[in-house]
Amino acid sequence: MPELPGHTPPKAARILAAAGELLLGRGSKGVTIAEVARRAHIGKGTVYLYWKTKEDLLLDLVCRDFLALADEEVDALTDDPDLARPSRLCVNMLHRSAAHPYVTALHGNDDELLGVLTQDPRSATLLDTLGPDAVMRQILPIWRSHDLAGTACPLADQAFALDSLISGFLITTRRPSRPQVEDPERVIAAAVTALLGPERATPDQVRAAAAAGIRSLTEQRAIALDLMSQPPPGNGTADRAT
Repeated sequence: MPELPGHTPPKAARILAAAGELLLGRGSKGVTIAEVARRAHIGKGTVYLYWKTKEDLLLDLVCRDFLALADEEVDALTDDPDLARPSRLCVNMLHRSAAHPYVTALHGNDDELLGVLTQDPRSATLLDTLGPDAVMRQILPIWRSHDLAGTACPLADQAFALDSLISGFLITTRRPSRPQVEDPERVIAAAVTALLGPERATPDQVRAAAAAGIRSLTEQRAIALDLMSQPPPGNGTADRAT
C-alpha cells in the first residue's frame, strides 16, 4: 500500500491494507466496516476514528493509488528529464497507470469494483486532477512553450485531440478483443508525434519542460491529497482504541 507523506498510524495502515484486499477481491459492495475490522484485528469503532464512512475509507485507497502514480512520474522525470518529451511521457504514463488498479477502475467507471465511488464528486475531482489523460492535458501548454508541441493548432483543439487519444488508448486496452500489435508503445508514440508535431526542443528546453512538469504534478498532487480523510491528531487516542 503506497504511503502518504508523514506518519500513518500502524492501525490505520492495517485498516487500509485489509480494505484493499477486500475491495480487490469482492468489489465495493462486498466490503463492510465489520469485515475490514475483523481482517485488521481491531474493533469497528477504531475504523470510525479514522474514517466516517466506508466510502471515505475506500476513496482514500483510490486516492493513494493516484498519488502513487503521480509520485512515480515525478521520480521518473527527476531521474530522466528527457522523459518529458511527449512521445515518451505519454507512453510512460499509460504504461504505469496500467499497474494501478484503482486508477484504471475509476477512469473506466468500473461500477462493479468501485460502486458508488464512481459517482462521488471527489472521484471526478481526482480524475480531473491526476487522471492519466488529465495530466497530459495539463502538461500540454508546457510542451507548447518549450518547442515540444506545435502551436499552429489552437490549444483547446489540441487538448481535446490529445485527451481523446489517451482516453481511447485506455479504453481499448481494457477490451478483451482489442486489436493486437507487436509494439503498442511505438504505435502510441508515433500517434502522439503525429498529433502534436515534431519535438524541436533543445536539451535545455527539454530539461526546463521536465522541471515545469514536476511542478505541475506536485501542484495537482496537493489537490488530490486534500480530498483524503485525515487521521486524527497524533495523540495516540486512535491506537489505544479497540
